[in-house]
Amino acid sequence: MKRLLITALILASLADANAQQDPHYTQYMYNMNVINPAYAGSKENLSFGLLYRKQWVDIQDSPETFTFSGHSPVGRNVGLGLSLITDKIGPVEETNAYGDFSYTLNLGGEHRLALGLKAGLTFQNIGLFSDINGSLSDQTDEAFSENSSNTYFNVGAGFFYYTDNYYVALSVPNMLKSKHLSIRESGEERLYGEETQHYFLTAGYVFQLSESVKFKPSA
Repeated sequence: MKRLLITALILASLADANAQQDPHYTQYMYNMNVINPAYAGSKENLSFGLLYRKQWVDIQDSPETFTFSGHSPVGRNVGLGLSLITDKIGPVEETNAYGDFSYTLNLGGEHRLALGLKAGLTFQNIGLFSDINGSLSDQTDEAFSENSSNTYFNVGAGFFYYTDNYYVALSVPNMLKSKHLSIRESGEERLYGEETQHYFLTAGYVFQLSESVKFKPSA
């Protein structure tokens, strides 16, 4: 059993590992256009959302996320939105500024299908020198001789099908791959991270419990 466990650990260390990149939301329904541009303009008026999340409060450099979002219908079938996100995990800090556009098709009755696009910039800073270098045994390592600062362009898309009682949505907020951390070591370029696509599937249903009370579970 011990030999099997050691073998499994060795194999795991040789494989590529993928970690979460986009911020984690537990209250995504209050800022849906952050992850799905098709949601922009789905309300009948101007809507805003403001969220702050900090994990592991007593731990230094724990994940911290601030989100501001807003969207509004413009004309009959068009919606526009805006989202600003700051996400900080240890020495890595990202600020995202994205605009959203949606167009809604009336499928008849209460059935509607919105198609959306988003585009914007990600400003990334990694404290390789200011946050990491001081803790290294070899503080002359050229890979940590200066901080990393980059700006990336990205686009996303999604759809949002909804009625008065339920909705289903699917989106890909970041469709383009980009290098997150590229360092030259001994004349060679080494890639330590890159943006990957994330898929978000959401759905919900409204139960009319009484004339004045509604229950809306979602996932």
